[in-house]
Amino acid sequence: MTIVYKVQGYNLTTSNLTTVLTIDASSRAIIKEITIANDTISASEVDLFFRDASEATSYKFFHNLIGANSTDNAVNNALVLEESDSLKFQADTANSISGQISYALINRSQQNG
Repeated sequence: MTIVYKVQGYNLTTSNLTTVLTIDASSRAIIKEITIANDTISASEVDLFFRDASEATSYKFFHNLIGANSTDNAVNNALVLEESDSLKFQADTANSISGQISYALINRSQQNG
């Protein structure tokens, strides 16, 4: 088992639901932080979902109006993503929301048993 600490940026260039992170089939992830930044002059409504691949279902875990020129953090504790799970984000305005995801990726491909 290998643990790699990673950061991944995202930029919502459309108002469509967008997959920003997918965990591969041999790994799990512990999401520490999801920073949401709005550096425009207008507020933007943001929804974040995680897709549970084992149930083929998406669950909303964050909904907020992000004020103009402000930031927010979508994870208060930790968010665990299992194999093939993904994060999908949507903003009501294109090109207004960007940020970063900090996480530990646990690769289980070398695990015994």
